[in-house]
Amino acid sequence: MTRQRQAVGAYGERCAVRHLVANGLRVVDRNWRCPSGEIDIVAWDGRVLAFCEVKTRRGTAFGPPAEAVVPAKARRLRGLAAQWLAQHPTHPDEVRFDVISVFAPARGAARVEHLKAAF
Repeated sequence: MTRQRQAVGAYGERCAVRHLVANGLRVVDRNWRCPSGEIDIVAWDGRVLAFCEVKTRRGTAFGPPAEAVVPAKARRLRGLAAQWLAQHPTHPDEVRFDVISVFAPARGAARVEHLKAAF
């Protein structure tokens, strides 16, 4: 991955965290990694634990960001969430998988769309 793509991704994740916090969620983990992959954001939404995948795009040439979360990616995220839960002593009432799309134009403010329970 190029440094520019890493920077765009990191910017998108910062925007996503700000959006979540502004909407009352409590972020408890970011960029959690294990040998199987990475979870972008883990956040409490009341008694619901949300595992959030962040997708950032600078334009629309490759479609909306959320479309990048294909069934194989969703399966991998479910497995990662199970590993995260096994390593953390927490007991949520419910687990949810969200997709946060960040549209980051070359000029102007980013636009964030939060799709709760995306899969």
